Amino acid sequence: MGTTYKCCLIFKRRFHFRDAPPPEDVRDLFSLHAGGAHMGADGLRRYLDATGHDDGAPKLDDAEVERLLEQIRLHQGQGQGHGRARLPLPRLQPRQQLIALDDFHRYYLFSHDLNPPLRRHAQPVHHDMTRPLSHYFIYTGHNSYLTGNQLSSDCSDVPIIKALQRGVRVIELDMWPNSTKDDINILHGKTLTTPVSLIKCLRSIKEYAFVASPYPVIITLEDHLPSDLQEKVAKMVLEVFGNILYYPDTENLKEFPSPEELKGRVLLSTKPPKEYLEAKAGATMKEGDADLHPGKGAAGDDAAWGKEVPDFHTEIQSAKRHDDDVSEHQRDDDDDDEDDDEEEQKMQPHIAPQYKHLITIRAGKPKGSSLADALKSDPDKVRRLSLSEQQLAKVAEVHGTEIVRFTQRNILRIYPKGTRVTSSNYNPFLGWVHGAQMVAFNMQGYGRALWLMHGFYKANGGCGYVKKPDFLMQTEPDVFDPRKPQTVKKTLKVKVYMGDGWRMDFKQTHFDQYSPPDFYTRVGIAGVPADSVMKKTKAIEDNWVPVWEEEFTFPLTVPEIALLRVEVHEYDMSEKDDFGGQTVLPVSELRSGIRAVALFDRKGNKYNHVKLLMRFEFA
Repeated sequence: MGTTYKCCLIFKRRFHFRDAPPPEDVRDLFSLHAGGAHMGADGLRRYLDATGHDDGAPKLDDAEVERLLEQIRLHQGQGQGHGRARLPLPRLQPRQQLIALDDFHRYYLFSHDLNPPLRRHAQPVHHDMTRPLSHYFIYTGHNSYLTGNQLSSDCSDVPIIKALQRGVRVIELDMWPNSTKDDINILHGKTLTTPVSLIKCLRSIKEYAFVASPYPVIITLEDHLPSDLQEKVAKMVLEVFGNILYYPDTENLKEFPSPEELKGRVLLSTKPPKEYLEAKAGATMKEGDADLHPGKGAAGDDAAWGKEVPDFHTEIQSAKRHDDDVSEHQRDDDDDDEDDDEEEQKMQPHIAPQYKHLITIRAGKPKGSSLADALKSDPDKVRRLSLSEQQLAKVAEVHGTEIVRFTQRNILRIYPKGTRVTSSNYNPFLGWVHGAQMVAFNMQGYGRALWLMHGFYKANGGCGYVKKPDFLMQTEPDVFDPRKPQTVKKTLKVKVYMGDGWRMDFKQTHFDQYSPPDFYTRVGIAGVPADSVMKKTKAIEDNWVPVWEEEFTFPLTVPEIALLRVEVHEYDMSEKDDFGGQTVLPVSELRSGIRAVALFDRKGNKYNHVKLLMRFEFA
């Protein structure tokens, strides 16, 4: 079987492709456990017992092993993932089902349905979900209503729906009065973004809140409303959500409820109502903050891959060099305006008591305090503090342990700096390593940074809540210091055997008009700076089914939050590499052994067939 490409506009070259044979490691495994030329239920059980149950999943009984063999034969009969249909296979009686080496390799090991890379626990959600919300990283969106850039894109409920379908648990809405001051619009204020109504967003949140996860959805409200419209918000929220809306009996919580307690509930998070000041609402970005040409620099490699994510030491140094930017009056997510409270309250005849009562996670910082003071915990109440990525980088330089201590009881939200008008994102690990629960991302800002977010929240069954590792919650003998060098705790060995599926998911001339593609794979770790690295295989020329068989070793100092990054590039000598797929996987949930790793497009959607065969080992 082959594919014909034009050459020099006159001649034609025909390239034949064949399925690659099973790697030597696969042959050895099959020989070890099959006990002959074919593998039956006993041999498959021996293989699974030896390599498939390091993840806490219960061992398969006889009937389940037989069902797995039947699934393998079903995949075989369908030619699944290999671009060719086969005649239906006869149904065999139990104990008669046998598979050959090629079937074991092609339809079991290389099936991302039957042999995925992440652990399959008895329960998909396997973290302890009974601790307070502050004990979890929470999948968080920023300006969740925007369809594109921060300055001129449309506002819609569609990106909110997409985020909820992906498992995002925190949705941000910016509330502004409409032109007649009698209703509420959602938009990015003082920009050219077109508004969407609040009621439409709330109804979509209710409809899609729990399609991907049963755990609570938190709506963070950026409030630019007068008190009469705040009352209208309260009525809307109660009308739309009814008894699934959770709000506390007391004004100040001493401890947040747990995700388990809040299953199926919706919560509000914002600052308590204050006076609506039109002059204040018209605050603008500091001159020079924004690049007003959102399309600039988006071409070429960055358009497909996104920029490489800098390590957070680099971001800390950058924040120090731009110290003046950190103290600016940021135009969104402004939790630093508490100094205006007194003036606003004098001008406020009354506040909206019902609206205020509905707020579960109260935001803000102590009046007149510095960032360092804002990180002090109040033993009598918990709260949410918001910092820009730059503010976090600045305060982390000297107050790292204070941030960690603050996040043990309170919630810290990090949001993108105001200059990210193209809806780009930042390195989330600076927030995560300091215990920040809500690292808010632009979910429409596709590229490497967002892929990290997608990968991180594949953990714990993809429910949108990932329990923080124990070291971030410890108080004795010392609170964790993110600045202190750590020793290597674990070593991950990754072997990249081969890849397949591009010939089914892409046109034959997608990568090259004149020949089959030249694929290579980049493999690495995203995490703390000491762990972060990328390595690559050699490029395999003119082959739709590349075989690399290359192994890489990654020492890990903080494996609990490390992510495995995988990218497939199609090498192009004259231009930038073409995109061949990507995935990001939480290291803490990798299954040891040989696994099929499905690849995703740049928007995070899984390809139908593209996958790699890889092996993971821990030492």
